[in-house]
Amino acid sequence: MIRAPLTDAIIEAFDTLPSQLQDAARYLLDNPEDVALLSMREQARRAGLQPWTMVRLAKRLGFDGYEPLRSLYANAMRQGELGFAGKAGAQLARQSEVGDRALAAEMIKSLSAQIAELGQSDRLDTLAAAAERLHAARRIFCLGLRSSHPVVAHFAYVMSFLGEKAMMLDCASGTGTDAIRLATAEDILLAVSVAPYTRLTVDLARRAAANGVPVVALTDSAVSPLAGLAALSVLVPTESPSFFHAMSPAFVVGEILAALIAGKGGEKALAAIRRTEDQLSQFNIHILPPRGRRKA
Repeated sequence: MIRAPLTDAIIEAFDTLPSQLQDAARYLLDNPEDVALLSMREQARRAGLQPWTMVRLAKRLGFDGYEPLRSLYANAMRQGELGFAGKAGAQLARQSEVGDRALAAEMIKSLSAQIAELGQSDRLDTLAAAAERLHAARRIFCLGLRSSHPVVAHFAYVMSFLGEKAMMLDCASGTGTDAIRLATAEDILLAVSVAPYTRLTVDLARRAAANGVPVVALTDSAVSPLAGLAALSVLVPTESPSFFHAMSPAFVVGEILAALIAGKGGEKALAAIRRTEDQLSQFNIHILPPRGRRKA
């Protein structure tokens, strides 16, 4: 696991600390995941200390209180600096503390707040601008690997109802991303990746941008490697009580962008959707209720 925040500072100051503060410092060194996710009182209980001891340590390390210190560890976890294994340990501890139902409720509450956040005025402006760029492009090359793959796969599937505008860059047989060589300045690369960022996604986006292909990034931070390459970035939150980062907000953004692009297509888009539906019907793709029978 990567060294947690304050490790060097705690080690340097350790010998000068009173015994109780040493116990608190040792807890921080040994349990960075707990520091990121558990309440200060629960951490003190597990360390066998009084809560005010944790506060004293935080102030000794230069913080106004314990919450800024805890936030530093939480931010490190969000950026992947504590690793999935570390987060899994923290989730296990939290799940043991509050139980399955409570952890599930925490995850639902977190996801609900994150999705609601996408409705803020500045976020809506960014979504509208991204949809306009994607709509104006001749083709949209869709790139998302590992956990980001479902986001672009669903986006490309919805876009397939409109024709051949979206092109998936899959990695089947190791050749799936080769199609990016066909992209020009008239096209757009929609690249999706969140921390920990997938190297191949960033490398392909960098190569595309260098060749004059505009990049629209769907990522989690204004300082992510994709954001630095992008003509426009749509930022999504990924924090989660789970050991794994949340991808639901990114998935929602993909659905919204596909819907906005379809709406901009007017009658041409409607005609394309009708043709797609006719083909699906001819191939008997879906199991549909009998005509005239109402859904239960």
